[in-house]
Amino acid sequence: MGKRYRFRYDDRLGIRLPELDLEWEMYTEEERASILLEWEMIRGTIPDRVKGFEEQIKEKQERLGTEENFVESCRLNTAIAELASRINDLNLWYRVNQEIDSGRVHN
Repeated sequence: MGKRYRFRYDDRLGIRLPELDLEWEMYTEEERASILLEWEMIRGTIPDRVKGFEEQIKEKQERLGTEENFVESCRLNTAIAELASRINDLNLWYRVNQEIDSGRVHN
């Protein structure tokens, strides 16, 4: 029997995300332990990813504060919004371990 789950790299967030083929309860204890171990290692990198995006936002906000070109200001605002969206998504994924532990993850 092949693996019934995988972790795929997400370019936008810069981490690997779980893809579960089954409901959490349908995995064996061994599979669950393996998934949780791998996820915890990935999850541990999320705060650093968030910090990196926050630093990028700060840099863009500083540029925005002195930018006089309207079109470039719009680009900077769009980039800031995208980075903020990534931070939000990472924060949601960071909490996934609590959902996995309680069996509430759905694919």
